[in-house]
Parts: sequence; structure tokens; C-alpha cells
Amino acid sequence: MYKEKNEKEINSCPVSKFFFDFKEAFGKKSKFYKHMAQSRIEFFKAIRSLVDDKIEVLEKKASAENKKEMTRIEVE
Repeated sequence: MYKEKNEKEINSCPVSKFFFDFKEAFGKKSKFYKHMAQSRIEFFKAIRSLVDDKIEVLEKKASAENKKEMTRIEVE
């Protein structure tokens, strides 16, 4: 049951299906699979860098909003 559920989850994502199909066809010890596994790591590192950049932008924006200075306006 677990294996059946796991295969359904893999097949729902086209990227996961791609890696799963190639692993089944060429095996984990092929040079191709090793390169693909490394590229998968690089892909996730790229996504992480995008997320980190967005977090930095949001933190700077929040910091700038907190530093707004008040100006005294005299009313007659």
C-alpha cells in the first residue's frame, strides 16, 4: 500500500516522474543518473537562493517602514 501511494505521489509531479522513470530505466549506478541527481540538488539550491533573496527584500521593506520619522506640524 505504501509503495502504491508513493508511486502515485511521484507520478503527480512531472519532474519527479522524469527522475523516477530514468532511475528505473538506467539504474542508480549509471553516470547519467548521478549527473541527474546532482542537477536536482543544484535545482533546489537555485530555488533556495530565490527564496532567500525574497526574504531579504521583505525584511528590508519592513525595516524601512519601521524607521519612518515623524514630523511635527504646528497648527495655529
